[in-house]
Amino acid sequence: MSEKNRDGKRNARERLAAEREKHKAAERRRRTLIVGASVVCVLGLAAVIGVVAANSGKDDGEKKAGPVVAPSGAQGQDALAIPVGKEGAKSTLTVWEDFRCPACKGFETAYRPTVHELADAGKLRVEYHLATLIDGNMGGSGSRRAANAAACAQDAGKFAAYHDVLYENQPEETKDAYADNGRLIELAGKVDGLDTPAFRACVRDGTHDTWVVKSDQAFRNGHFGGTPTVLFNGKNIYQDQSMTPAKLKRMVEEADQG
Repeated sequence: MSEKNRDGKRNARERLAAEREKHKAAERRRRTLIVGASVVCVLGLAAVIGVVAANSGKDDGEKKAGPVVAPSGAQGQDALAIPVGKEGAKSTLTVWEDFRCPACKGFETAYRPTVHELADAGKLRVEYHLATLIDGNMGGSGSRRAANAAACAQDAGKFAAYHDVLYENQPEETKDAYADNGRLIELAGKVDGLDTPAFRACVRDGTHDTWVVKSDQAFRNGHFGGTPTVLFNGKNIYQDQSMTPAKLKRMVEEADQG
């Protein structure tokens, strides 16, 4: 083999290695943009949002059989918001989530310590709204069942802790593990005092199923691009790729001082 050919092959290998490193660096940057990247992932479903909305209602006959029973303490229009934090806080974070949504888990994992810190300090109030986007997209009922279970936890005054447990144990998006009431009850054992006969009955009976359907309908009526949708004092911040937990904390503290 000529020296020229060897040099050419070596250069080709070096270019290939450089290209692989470039892709790895791009992937690392993508993962650090928790809000931006997560939302972009969800927005990739925008073309099928209409199909999602239609599919998510396929078993509405079953879900709408009972009356709309809002969980204890739910607030806002039609009592669709589950509040966490001090009512008098100067800042409000409105979060639309789906317990099967990987992007929602990404947001929660990155921002949870900051959100907890600010809420515990009385500086931030969080209003959670539950959606069932993934049920419609992937099939199944895990989003709805998990949302009902979370509403049951709210009845017991344990929503925040159970909410975190559901994300910490989120199954793969393609595996509808949360459709199993037994699994949802099992996870309640990770929250002190939640696994009670009342909670189990609430989960098994689907006490808040129709409320979950109504919440999901409000999500679709809001024409949001996907989950998670995060609003800070009414302003949509999920599209801001410069958003970080530190930046959110600074915004909340500035509002608290003002």
